[in-house]
Amino acid sequence: MKNRKFLIFMTVVMALALVLAGCGGKKEEPKKDAPKAAEKIKVAFVYVGPVGDGGWTYAHDQARKYLESKMPDVQTVFVESVPEGADSERVITQLVEQGAKIVFTTSFGYMDPTINVAKKYPNVTFMHCSGFKTAPNVGTYFGRMYQARYLSGIVAGKQTKSNVIGYVAAFPIPEVVRGINAFTVGVRSVNPQAKVKVIWTNTWYDPAKEKQAAMSLLDAGADVITQHQDTPGPMQAAQEKGKFGIGYNTDMSKMAPKAVMTSPVWNWGPYYVKVVEGVKNKTWKNEQYWGSLKENVVDLAPFGPMVPEETKKLVADAKKKIVDGSWDVFWGPVKDQTGAVKIAAGQKMSDADMLSFNWFVEGVDGTISK
Repeated sequence: MKNRKFLIFMTVVMALALVLAGCGGKKEEPKKDAPKAAEKIKVAFVYVGPVGDGGWTYAHDQARKYLESKMPDVQTVFVESVPEGADSERVITQLVEQGAKIVFTTSFGYMDPTINVAKKYPNVTFMHCSGFKTAPNVGTYFGRMYQARYLSGIVAGKQTKSNVIGYVAAFPIPEVVRGINAFTVGVRSVNPQAKVKVIWTNTWYDPAKEKQAAMSLLDAGADVITQHQDTPGPMQAAQEKGKFGIGYNTDMSKMAPKAVMTSPVWNWGPYYVKVVEGVKNKTWKNEQYWGSLKENVVDLAPFGPMVPEETKKLVADAKKKIVDGSWDVFWGPVKDQTGAVKIAAGQKMSDADMLSFNWFVEGVDGTISK
């Protein structure tokens, strides 16, 4: 009996084993993870003014958009209207903490804050515009805007009838002084009797104050206005008074079409692409870049209809000499306001001296406040 029960039990066990074997099917392969999309490189921009200023910040923001259009694997972010000083250090830090791997800080007053943050984040690349301090992970970049300023000075010098040209200037720093000097050298290359009268506003972005400064210059006899400001306020003042203007940063003719003859302009886009590609390919170096007319980082906007063909030809001839390297703006002889020769004939000013400009050339009516 026991044997019979045992045989029945074994028969059931074997049957169950056959059933389980038949239902087992194929062993499932572990699912492979779907390929992850390549993570975008986060690139941040810190702006001193609003993106709609029509000038300095607008030019940088157009370049930011150009970068995104040329590099689909890049994600850009920006913070606008960031005050220079301690607050900018907080903003730069926040952008890095939010994942930025490259940070462009686009105003002179961000120099020390950029250096301070860079020390804390050695694996992040920082690029500071217009400064002179570098670090292993910090480079600087700017353009030889003085070359385009000189060309625009030719336009102003040929256009003025009163021989008084007004210059609405931001801050008395070497960058601005260099631009005033280059413009004046251009003016006097075609009109040695002309004077360039300077008013300092100590602002980058204050449309009302900058426009009023231009009005003061116009009331003082200027019939052409130029500027180192981030707003078109001075150009609008010139138009309201029926006079002419030379804009800055971007083509300002849309803001004052009856006044603006041309504008020295920035073209940052290709350079931003170059920097990001360098970081991505691990070929980036912490250089101090100073791009020129030849590299198209700086240029002149199209001429307005009031600019004569003769003037256009003078500008084209001067531009050719600068681009081919046969001449540049601060090649001697160059005199200062007192008439003393500062750069002798046959000599040329070094980059280091241009970057620390602290004196005005002959023909400037103004002082550099300390």
